[in-house]
Amino acid sequence: MSTEAFRNLEYMFSESARHLRILADYGYAEDVFYREKVKDTIVIFGSARIIPENKDKPSYKLIKYYHDTVELSRMITEWGKSLSHSKQQDRLLVCTGGGPGIMEAGNRGAKLAGGRSISLNIYLPFEQVPNPYSDPKLTLHFHYFFIRKLWFVHLAEGVVVMPGGFGTADELFETLTLIQTRRTRKIPVVLYGSEFWKKLINFPIFVEYGLIDEKDLEIFHYADSPQEAFEYLKKNVRV
Repeated sequence: MSTEAFRNLEYMFSESARHLRILADYGYAEDVFYREKVKDTIVIFGSARIIPENKDKPSYKLIKYYHDTVELSRMITEWGKSLSHSKQQDRLLVCTGGGPGIMEAGNRGAKLAGGRSISLNIYLPFEQVPNPYSDPKLTLHFHYFFIRKLWFVHLAEGVVVMPGGFGTADELFETLTLIQTRRTRKIPVVLYGSEFWKKLINFPIFVEYGLIDEKDLEIFHYADSPQEAFEYLKKNVRV
């Protein structure tokens, strides 16, 4: 067994070294973004289960959102490339969770536009496998959910939330809470697919019972087409 702490795997994976693993999760991502000259991002959240091959699954009813994500990501990437006038920094890179489904669609659209995109992957027992459109230099693997979510928001100039399950809802509410409580600056949040989101979450009832202010409903915006979402982002993203 090595007496040097950083070479001692038993120690590095122990409870005592948890803080070191947390710092590594954070610091490695910071180093990659610095080396790759990433300035900011547009984040796309959404389900890993909405995939073209799932024709016999209930989630196939939502397949249009996969194709819409590809198109929206392509448009965002072309916009970002137009803002990256030099090679000093890349602007508005599409950032996804790096897995299948909507995440794959986001990375795929960026690749179709001839641009790069970011994949913030995480080790899970199922679903979370890096998709074939991930950029190897910008594909990161996290151990801690909270560090991964920190990097989703830290560089984001806008967020698009496609239909999804528990994970997507968690990412949505975390983003809304950070903006509402001013723990992060106000950025545009697009809920894509108004029929889905209005059926899933009755936001006005939060206001009715005095649990949020009516102005909090202005934190997000509904969109139902790639063009509508893109125009809203162009109008509200800080460039």
